[in-house]
Amino acid sequence: MAGFNSTSFHPATYQLTGFPGQEAAYHWIAVPFVVLYVTAMVGNCLVLCIVWADRRLHQPMYLFLCMLAVNDLGMSLSTLPTVLGTFCFHFTDIAFHACLAQMFFIHSFTFVESGILLAMAFDRLVAICNPLRYAAILTNPRIMGIGLAAVIKGTSTNLPFPFLIKRLPVCKRNILSHAYCLHSDMMRLACGDTTVNNIYGLFAALFTCGFDSMVIILSYIKILKTVLSIASHKQRLTALNTCASHICTVLLFYIPIVAVAVMHRFGKNVPHFVQILMSYLYLFVTSVLNPVIYSVKTKEIRKGIFRLFSRDVM
Repeated sequence: MAGFNSTSFHPATYQLTGFPGQEAAYHWIAVPFVVLYVTAMVGNCLVLCIVWADRRLHQPMYLFLCMLAVNDLGMSLSTLPTVLGTFCFHFTDIAFHACLAQMFFIHSFTFVESGILLAMAFDRLVAICNPLRYAAILTNPRIMGIGLAAVIKGTSTNLPFPFLIKRLPVCKRNILSHAYCLHSDMMRLACGDTTVNNIYGLFAALFTCGFDSMVIILSYIKILKTVLSIASHKQRLTALNTCASHICTVLLFYIPIVAVAVMHRFGKNVPHFVQILMSYLYLFVTSVLNPVIYSVKTKEIRKGIFRLFSRDVM
């Protein structure tokens, strides 16, 4: 068993794959990935710079937006080395422990983003349903505490995954389905009993994304009831417009996750190429489009971008 650890039966390396059968076109496929990474990095850094530079934006909504931008940067950086290595340089080998580390960070950033979106829903709930106490409820220490709670919940829930993978012997091929490491993909290669992995994976998904999405839905039901009780049509539209960016971000985050989950379980007739493409969209779409959405839909961010670039021109 060359290349395998004799005590744990783990491969020394895993082999990453991009789009099987399209290896000759990888240098062209790499171009949109480079564009996506540059867009995600520049967009999220721009949001952070604008909020940092303008003290008027040091408010709960924008502080939560900064947390989202930092998390999206982390997600991009966690996948960048292997994705660009695969498509740009045809470097497909990744060490076992490096794969575990990447898996941990990818899932952690996913779970943390779900928690941040929940915090942003709470921010909109307080702003619309209890505006007079908004500043008293969402103080800076409380905002930091909410952000820290999202990080702790996301990372601690994900912490068992590397240990659950390490206990499984791998006696099938060491070829993964993507250009990055995921728990489900690594678990698929194991020849031991994966019942514990499956049960805990389902629990982790329900405890993070499942719980957060339900609370977000309940929050918007409450917000909608409050908005509909407002007499003025113009004020109703204004109140709903403050939620538009967050609603778009929530949909961008949860729809690809649900689509990938349904495809993996019930999409046996779906072409493999489509499944791989959806998995890439699941990881890249939010990091790229979140700053775009907030730049387009949030007047203060648009003004900040204009001031930043007009200052550079002058």
